[in-house]
Amino acid sequence: MNSLSTIINNIDLLGYIILGINVLLLIFASQLVKWLYQNPQESDNKSDIKRKVMIFRALNLLFMITYGYYRFFQNKDNKNLLFHLLAALAIIYFAYLAMHLAHLFLVRQYGKEREINGKKRHIASYQTRMLSFFSSIAIGILALISIIRLLGFDSMLEAGGVIGLIGVFLALTSSIWAPDIFHGLIILNSDMLSEGDVIQFNDGEEIYGLVYKTKIFHTVILNIVNNHRVMIRNSKLRNFTVHNLSKFASARGLRESLTFKISYDVSSAQLKDLFESVYELAKEDPGIALEDQYELEYGVKDTGDHAVEWLFYYYTKDVEKLMQTRQRLLELMLETSIKKGISLATPITTSSEILPHKHKTKLLKGRQNVQ
Repeated sequence: MNSLSTIINNIDLLGYIILGINVLLLIFASQLVKWLYQNPQESDNKSDIKRKVMIFRALNLLFMITYGYYRFFQNKDNKNLLFHLLAALAIIYFAYLAMHLAHLFLVRQYGKEREINGKKRHIASYQTRMLSFFSSIAIGILALISIIRLLGFDSMLEAGGVIGLIGVFLALTSSIWAPDIFHGLIILNSDMLSEGDVIQFNDGEEIYGLVYKTKIFHTVILNIVNNHRVMIRNSKLRNFTVHNLSKFASARGLRESLTFKISYDVSSAQLKDLFESVYELAKEDPGIALEDQYELEYGVKDTGDHAVEWLFYYYTKDVEKLMQTRQRLLELMLETSIKKGISLATPITTSSEILPHKHKTKLLKGRQNVQ
């Protein structure tokens, strides 16, 4: 009891302030992480958020232990290696916190405001990413120098040797992490692939996705068809041919088309009536996001052996609902074609050509056309 009262009496005003701030940071770590990462329930899954909160609290608690050990149990004349290791971890904690605070400030101050999934949030730009990158490097260098001096490498030669070893390690591993950083900065600088854009690319299969985050090493994409996350390295993403469906070539929006192979028996007038009926029904359907102020466009794409290939065009600006709009239009087209007695099935034609001089019959599947 006496030792406890002695410890309390030895705490000065600065000690109370430091301990008080750290206790508050320990208690409100979860709220602070949510504030730092902006809507973590959407940007990260729950396990990631719990992991970040756990790391934050562990580093915070470690700092409190280090400070208490230094003030009340450390012999100033005999420096302990354990104390220096704990102090080094405390420096890492403050560097970790400073990097995230600097990134938050830069994104809030210089980032772009964009609506993603119905919610407005600030997103990183090329400028904020560069500033964050260099600020993190500066904070990291300061933390590294502090740790080196703390561990007793006081001379310039010793400190330079430690920094040189770290530099050699980074140089040897640069082929792993450097290309992704470089390509990530190019993606941000080109402004052809911004967060919130809907893109289409082929990675063994056709993928329609919403760009959620462009990070230093990878890009997170929300697959709008299967409703799951896709993580692609920045260097790999730039190797794909990426179609940005959110960057329209005109003020009308994205020009989409549906293809139908219709029998030669169906006249152009019948097709026009079918397409116009579907277009009028689509204007009244709230589940179809098309720009109904423009007139219907349709035309012939190809005249094949068995059918005429027709194209049905429409414009849309709500590209996040692209799959829903396409599926609903196809459903309307099917229902309307059945009512009007027009088959959307690709016909199979037959032709029987009799060659008397060879007494040979050439058979093809389809309509009967005997000569």
